[in-house]
Amino acid sequence: MPTQAEWRSAIERHLPPPEHFCDRNRAITAAYAAWFLQEPWLFKWAGMAAFASDQVGIALATAEMLMAPHQALWEDGVPPPNTALLDLLRDLYGRSVSLALFVPIALHEGATAQLLEDLRVIKQANDAIFHDTGWAHLAYIHGGLAALESCLTSSDERPLLEAFRMLDEGAHRLCDPATAAEGCALIDQAAVAMLRHEQMTILPPYMERLSDPGRRLASLGTWLDFEGVPGMVGQPSFSGYFGPLAVLLGTRSIANTTDRWTWIEHDLLPRWFALSAAYRAGCPLDRRLVALAERRLTLLQRTAGIMTTVYGAIALRPASPA
Repeated sequence: MPTQAEWRSAIERHLPPPEHFCDRNRAITAAYAAWFLQEPWLFKWAGMAAFASDQVGIALATAEMLMAPHQALWEDGVPPPNTALLDLLRDLYGRSVSLALFVPIALHEGATAQLLEDLRVIKQANDAIFHDTGWAHLAYIHGGLAALESCLTSSDERPLLEAFRMLDEGAHRLCDPATAAEGCALIDQAAVAMLRHEQMTILPPYMERLSDPGRRLASLGTWLDFEGVPGMVGQPSFSGYFGPLAVLLGTRSIANTTDRWTWIEHDLLPRWFALSAAYRAGCPLDRRLVALAERRLTLLQRTAGIMTTVYGAIALRPASPA
């Protein structure tokens, strides 16, 4: 039976490296979506996670667009270490390259530095959730509950193990018409248990690192587009639940565990369970998840890629030493 480290290694081999923010996010989102589509009646947490990861992808595409102007100055958008500003200017001048872009890009860097750091934290949180729970889905699919019981042995891993035990029991009860309703309820409870584990254990250290503006932006930008509805009508939204004014004033924040779980429990979960219970091939939920599983690029993601390419093409980088 493979170890936890071996399961994680197996899944990591199919992911782009961590420094490839957007590509890695799309791969994580696609994995979640594919697991749900494989067994829509069973892997309900994975379905929710696909949409949450996709929302992180929107933030990362924004980060890619913000970083694009930096590519015009430095390789990978980062200045060489211990390089003085005067030296950079002299090098650029020495290459007879126009400095017309230098000042606006330098100003842009100062204005976006904190936002980019907040987006990096959100990206790290998304990676951490997948690292914690993604391998467990792979192990359960290929080895059943026994594979997880041999890997999840420490006390801090017990909540995740208990959630999969609940999921497994629900699947067995679902096979008998006399206990099918109990099975459905257990599967939903397992999804909630996994979600609670993620929200209460994995996320808090990352949420604490967000700046105050970052917390407000994250709160305003937290919604899950389950059906691709124009204007997000009827879709769960943190700011829609508490009101934009409470978010802007900072009285309600997605970074606050109590606020976050209140929104999840009263807005997100009821909507998700209603939609997932009515799931069928070809429905709006199915079409959204198929698009995520196939890693189809959104307009925002395509725009971010174009901007990175354009700014890279007009690069004002120092020449490499001979």
